[in-house]
This record gives sequence, structure tokens and C-alpha cells, in this order.
Amino acid sequence: MSKQLSCGMQSMVVSPHHLASAAGDRILERGGNAFDAAVAVSAALAVVYPHMTGLGGDAFWLCYSAEEGRVRAYNGSGRSGGEVLLARYAGESEIPRRGARAAITVPGMADSWEAVQSRYGRLTLADALESAIGYAAEGFPMSPDQHRNTLRVGSALSGEAVSIYIPGGRLPQPGDRFIQPDLARSLSLLAAGGRDVFYQGEIAERICGGLARLGGYLRPADFAEHRGLWCEPVSTTYHGYTMYQVPPNSQGFTALMTLNILEYFDFGAMAHGSYAFYHLLIEAIKASFRDRDAVLTDPEFAEIPLEVLLDKKYAARLAASISFDKAASVTSQPVGRDTAYAAVVDSEGNAVSFIQSLYFEFGAGIAPGGTGILLQNRGSFFSLNPNAINRLAPRKRTFHTLMPALAMRNGKPAILYGTQGGEGQPQTQTLLLTRLLHYGMNPQEAVDQPRFVWGRTWGEPTEALTVEGRVGPEVLAALAAAGHQVRTAADYDGLAGHAHVIVVDENGRKYGGTDPRCDGAAIGR
Repeated sequence: MSKQLSCGMQSMVVSPHHLASAAGDRILERGGNAFDAAVAVSAALAVVYPHMTGLGGDAFWLCYSAEEGRVRAYNGSGRSGGEVLLARYAGESEIPRRGARAAITVPGMADSWEAVQSRYGRLTLADALESAIGYAAEGFPMSPDQHRNTLRVGSALSGEAVSIYIPGGRLPQPGDRFIQPDLARSLSLLAAGGRDVFYQGEIAERICGGLARLGGYLRPADFAEHRGLWCEPVSTTYHGYTMYQVPPNSQGFTALMTLNILEYFDFGAMAHGSYAFYHLLIEAIKASFRDRDAVLTDPEFAEIPLEVLLDKKYAARLAASISFDKAASVTSQPVGRDTAYAAVVDSEGNAVSFIQSLYFEFGAGIAPGGTGILLQNRGSFFSLNPNAINRLAPRKRTFHTLMPALAMRNGKPAILYGTQGGEGQPQTQTLLLTRLLHYGMNPQEAVDQPRFVWGRTWGEPTEALTVEGRVGPEVLAALAAAGHQVRTAADYDGLAGHAHVIVVDENGRKYGGTDPRCDGAAIGR
């Protein structure tokens, strides 16, 4: 199932859908830069990958400007509405995962598009949205991945969303032309009027009006108050590279903690794909998750001690606690997995690593107000326990799984990488990076290799370790003997997410890899 490694001297685009990658490449061909192209890719994904992402969701960005010579992060996550109170869910054990009462955070994606492009782009927002509008208005061949996901979870859709994704009660087949005229109109309004149309104009009014009729809690004032945030990324060093992630409320620091732990081990003494390799990565990740779950929420509502968590001496203590003979007992809380990661590097040295999501497949399952915009259910991850760190409160950002990654070498972008997959994101990122840096794999090889996901499930909290069967029976047996609760997944199972990588070598040549589990493409020129 391996895809072919893509190579380009000047630029590279990777994404989980070939039409989105093509949209970004067209922008580069027209003279746009990486930031223009990234917005074009993001917008196209909101159309052609609607089960994973959309205009009603959030986005996180890591942006390297060659002119500025530094990495900046943009937090494009939305806050809960001003009327979203714990009392709204009195007597319930958790926030519903679908429907209007799950759609309680303002979508941050549209704001992030204008923020990134107005700061660093060369073209207009209308230019960047042109392909997305065309895909929505004129249609595109339904992808196998969209078909599979609609078949699997289409029952979660309700109201107007059903008429969009299962028109006339018939699920389109792969290759059928899929048209979204209401979404095309919303994107056209956004292209003409900018973010204010979404947050203070017609789109906000229509969404909120539709939500109110469904019993939802978001109001026009919540949209009008929304602003994303430019911020300094969090970072660490790893074997000569500087590793960047978006700061909390993103879980990105978890991947940095894991790398700090791994730096104390000798991968040269471990065969790739061996029991020791997988066991070490799993145990390092579990140690990081334990701290993440204790502290992660909106940093405006609680102090998150990143100085301690990212300290190398603290990592040394965590590394010393790892046993190569026995799996530690740590419980994972289930989180959503459906996301779209993409990246762009241009000929000028600009680089964008970004990720976006509706949280679960098709988000809250509603598209109110005739906008064609599916709303995210990201806020359903808030806790209703008043003592929990991530407890629900008005105007608060929730614990967020989205985490694009960027590695710098000698002050220049070297590796852009990320993946779909909620709880699996820091896990797959760690697999990718160790394969690239310690075992000399190219991006496509690193993506193609077997993967695992520890902990994530749709049901109760778990310690399960799901591993692709192609890891091999001896390794699986050794993991089980050490106390891992091993479950075997099919080869290239979608549970392992959709990962993508761009590597820039020391001569400036770009190499791209995209996941065989998705409909993506790496396009270099």
C-alpha cells in the first residue's frame, strides 16, 4: 500500500486529499507563497474532506517566515459560549457528543485563515478560497474515505446535514460527483467579506439562528467576540534539532516531553521494529500522558507548569522510571480522532505545518441555518465534574488534541510532520521522528511502517494497546508478556490515523510522504 516518495527542488505540499494538495500547488504556481498555499489547502480540505474537517471547526498553525527568521504559532481554537454553563447539563454524566448541545464552542478556522494570510501571505483570501469554492459549487468525486466514514457514522447526522451528505436518502458512491451549494455560498461570502462575515455578519446570524431552533447555546455575541491568538510556540531540543509545537490548550507539549525522555536512550542499540523499540516509545508516551491529563486545559483558567514538564532533568527522572521488562499501568481517556494534517514549504524557505478538525467524524452532525457548515463537537470533551482541570465554563477553550509539528535544523525548517488521530497524534509523531532521525528512513518509508495506538477508544477509559498485525507475532507476544493489553489491528488500519511528512535536506531539496490510509498526495515542483 506504499505511496511513492515525492521530491521537489522548490516546493512541496502534503495533505490527506489529492485535490487539496493540488489546490495548494496551484497557488504556488500562481506566485503565492507557502502561507497562501496553506490557506488554500485548508479551505479545500474543508470541502473535499468534510467528515474530518470543515469551516465549522478549529485549526492550529506553526508558521516559519523566512523574512522574520522565526517560528510563530496561531491558536485557532474557539471558546465555549457565554451561556454554556454546567447547569445546562445538570443530572448528565457527560456532554452529548452529537447535536446542538454538543456544538458549544465557536469555530476558529475562518479566523485563522485570515490571520495567517493577512500576516504572511502575498495573495488575497479570495484567491486562496477559489479552489475550495469551485470544489463545493461544481462538485468533486466522492473519496473512498468519505464514503466509508459516511457509511459507518452517517446515523450521527441530523436535519440539514442528512440532506447534504445523504441526499435524497441515498449515500453517494465513491467517484460520484458530490456538490455542496450551501457551503459554496458561505465560502463565497467569506471570500468577499473576510472573517467578519463569519463572525459578525450573515453566516454567524444564520448559524446561531439555526442552533437556537435546535436548542443550542451559542449566540451571535459569542461569534462576535471570537479572536484567535498569535503566540510563541513551545519547544525543546532533540539530537541537534529544535522541535516546535503549539502551546496549550494544545496537547503538543506531550510530544516534546516524550522526546526529552527518549533522548536518554540509545536507539543505536535497538533494532527498528523490535520489542525494545515499541515498548520504549509506548512507555515514554504513557509517562507524558499521565502529566498531560493532570494539567491540560485553557491556560487562561489554570496554570500549566511547562517549565517543569519540559525540563531535561525532569525527563531524566521519567526516563529512569521506565522498565524494559514491564508495562506501566496508566489509564487513557477516550478522545476524538478525526482530523486533517497538512504542510507546505515554498521556494523562499517559508514553511507552514497545520492541522484542523471537527473533533469526531462530521463533528456535532448538524449544519444549521442553510449554511452548509458542519459544526464541531470539540466542546463535548469538557468535563462536567466541577473539580476536573478541564471542567466546563463559559468562554473557555477545551483540552485540544490538535498539534502540528515542526523541526528546525541550523535555524531552518527541516521536518514538518503531523497526523490525524486525537490520542494517537503524539504517538504517531514520535514514531515518525524516530524513524526519520535514528533509522535513516525517508518520509514515505517512515509513514508506511507499522503503527500502534495506545489507549484511545470510543468507550470507557482504557489501557489497551492496538498494534498493526504486520509488526509480527514475536513482537506482539513479547509486548503482551510485558503486560501490555495488546489488540491486533488490520494492516494499514485507519485507527492509526493519516500521517504526512515533508523533509527539507541540507541542500534545500524537499521530500514528501503521505499516508496510504487516506486519499492524499505529496506534490513537489
